[in-house]
Amino acid sequence: MIFNVTACGKSKLTRYEAEFLNVFDTVTQIKGYAENKEEFSKYAQLVHDSLKEYHELYDIYNDYDGINNMKTINDNAGIKPVKVDKRIIDLLEFSREAYELSDGKINVAFGAVLSIWHDYREEGTNDPENAKLPPLKVLQDKAGHTDINQMVIDEDNSTVYLKDPEMSLDVGAIAKGYATEQVAQIVMKKGYKDGMISVGGNVRTFGGKGESKKPWNVGVQNSDMESENTNLHILELKDKSLVTSGDYQRYYVVDGKRYHHIIDPDTLMPSDYFRAVTIVCEDSGFADALSTAIFNMPFPEGLEFIENLPGVEALWILKDGSMKYSSHFQDYIIK
Repeated sequence: MIFNVTACGKSKLTRYEAEFLNVFDTVTQIKGYAENKEEFSKYAQLVHDSLKEYHELYDIYNDYDGINNMKTINDNAGIKPVKVDKRIIDLLEFSREAYELSDGKINVAFGAVLSIWHDYREEGTNDPENAKLPPLKVLQDKAGHTDINQMVIDEDNSTVYLKDPEMSLDVGAIAKGYATEQVAQIVMKKGYKDGMISVGGNVRTFGGKGESKKPWNVGVQNSDMESENTNLHILELKDKSLVTSGDYQRYYVVDGKRYHHIIDPDTLMPSDYFRAVTIVCEDSGFADALSTAIFNMPFPEGLEFIENLPGVEALWILKDGSMKYSSHFQDYIIK
């Protein structure tokens, strides 16, 4: 872990930051106030160790000794139920609720389609001159194996079984935010009341800054990666989460056009409504799911959806770079 220390004048508390790179394939940043580095180190280590456990449980690509994870469930599709940790059951139950709420825009059973896009994106990234799009017929065939009702959860025996042998789970649209929320709850129960955790931009704030208890300043990343302005806005957040889904990080180029990783379940192609969508609400897992869901909806539909959810606000970055806001998103903006 990399630590930064910032002195805070005459305050008894000092601001600390830590950063690590080995969970959820992204950068995790932790900020908080403590009386000394040892106290903050315990907090940062708890965040790291807890996130690492969630990462291994929710991984769909790698095996880990002694752990039945998402990959284990996929490997046993159509074969047998897999006994799993309760944290997997909890995520999948949460995912089923997100599926119903979003009318299928969030579907963890969409893995058969997403894996095809993943393979073509990897090949196109490694060999740009020969980058290709997946054939629509292949995507349509795989879409026939994305019925979330084929996912059977037995809570009494703590097992998960995919009845369709060609089905697979992909929790990429929800797992990072969900894990961030669970880890924030863990550290708060351990007595760390004031901090901020960012897992690849999935931000969860709790409490305030030091003795002042002022809100945390959180940036909304600019989707124009060539702009000198890193952030579109700075928000003040306290006990809130901020999550952004966008087309500007994971993508590849075919015949001069970018194809990103957020796939519309209706068209089976990358969603083409926005550059990015940002959600602010309390629960980071909910924010992660919602940011993907409304990225896959036309603006009027997404706005109506968000306005009917208490305590949830959204920002849309349109294809031309203009911005639209839900009714109270701008209340958080300070810059």
